[in-house]
Amino acid sequence: MKFNKEKYLQRINYSGNLEPNLNTLKKLQRHHLLNVPFENLDIHNGIPIELSIEKIFDKVVNKNRGGFCYELNGLFFELLNAIGFDVKMVSASVFDKDKGYGKEYDHLAIIAKIDNVEYLTDVGFGEFTFEPLKLQLGNIQKDARGDYKIDRYENGYLSVSKIENKGPMPEYIFKNEKKNLKEFEEMCIYHQTSPDSHFTGKRLITLPTENGRITISGNILKIRVLDSITVVVLKNEAEYEKELWKKFKIKI
Repeated sequence: MKFNKEKYLQRINYSGNLEPNLNTLKKLQRHHLLNVPFENLDIHNGIPIELSIEKIFDKVVNKNRGGFCYELNGLFFELLNAIGFDVKMVSASVFDKDKGYGKEYDHLAIIAKIDNVEYLTDVGFGEFTFEPLKLQLGNIQKDARGDYKIDRYENGYLSVSKIENKGPMPEYIFKNEKKNLKEFEEMCIYHQTSPDSHFTGKRLITLPTENGRITISGNILKIRVLDSITVVVLKNEAEYEKELWKKFKIKI
């Protein structure tokens, strides 16, 4: 089905102002994150993920599913563009504590320009900010999901880090250069097929709540509310499917 702005806004439970300003962008990002899960279930069900906006729209909006970065940020880009935001896709390389930064086109993020100020907006990274980050180097930016900082890296890259007790924890690096969705195809295939990709290891679905997060990773259901964590082992596929519906309203 073709892209439909109104249906998409219903999917993310948003009915507010659509002026292309910072306040609207903040609300759209937050609504998206709270309503559309980050998930890789198609990869583990042998369903190919294609970078077609029509197919992604059908999956996420019509079928009430989630997706991973290329799908979620690819679709969010279309929404912002349709509303009238000045946006571009950028390529990012995600940090892994064992392997360092990944390959180019490892992650798709979005830069929005509002009143000549640029903001990093991302609804496809799993645990990340509820609101856009201003492209302002060196300053700690406070968000409901933690404190973040953007710094200059090397070779023209910028780095995004989350500030934790032990100091900055790298999230990803990116260049502020415009890309198109087609350029991410090779890495989209890689993340669906390579044993080296963390997406092929085990199935994952996760959704933030206002004060925590709900995640099913493999056969482990984890519910975090503030500092309290409940862990449940799902003993079989029937239990998995039951919790998938109960917690995320998803049937595969």
